[in-house]
Amino acid sequence: MSARIGEADPAEEYAAALADALRGPARAKSRMVEEIRDGFADTVAAHTDQGLPYEQAVRRAVHEFGAADELVPACQRELTIAQTRRTGRAAALTVPFLAGCWLLIWTSGLDRGWPMRLLGVHLACVAATAGLLAAATLAATGPIARRLPVPSRLPLTVAWTGTASAVAMAVAALALVAAAALAGDWPLMVLSGGFAAASHAVVAASSRACRECARLPASAA
Repeated sequence: MSARIGEADPAEEYAAALADALRGPARAKSRMVEEIRDGFADTVAAHTDQGLPYEQAVRRAVHEFGAADELVPACQRELTIAQTRRTGRAAALTVPFLAGCWLLIWTSGLDRGWPMRLLGVHLACVAATAGLLAAATLAATGPIARRLPVPSRLPLTVAWTGTASAVAMAVAALALVAAAALAGDWPLMVLSGGFAAASHAVVAASSRACRECARLPASAA
């Protein structure tokens, strides 16, 4: 038996309450909420098949699953770890771009616009170091996380490390664009600035989402 015509579907309401409370990667969140919704609906259907009135079957399903807000802490913890891994992966992917940026600067020489070039090099090194530190969390939140608890402050640490990397990338991009205006070989400077800007775009959004997840009380549960 399903929801009566004109009445809201309890399984959909249950899923909507979860979706509103959770933060994390869209695909992982959608998959999680869908699985819980389907399980809730199947439980209601099983109870109605056993002869329980629909309203009582819904109450029984809520009792067995727990209220939506009771599931939030465990679900949010899983999504926070997923977002932490996504941020670490994004930071790791930018390291080759930053290495390319560094090489382009040095192969072009330092005859003109060198203060901005040196600033770009240093910022790229800072960003790459922060990116590698964030990427190291992939090991800490991978298979080992199934056996050992993930440190409660790790997601926020990764979020701020990724943010520091993204900020350094953005400033490096500006410095390299400024250097391009002074350098005779400006195409290389523009290309290296483009690498830095692309790296910033990859990491910044993921780091922001990671900070949002890490600050939720449920993520520390």
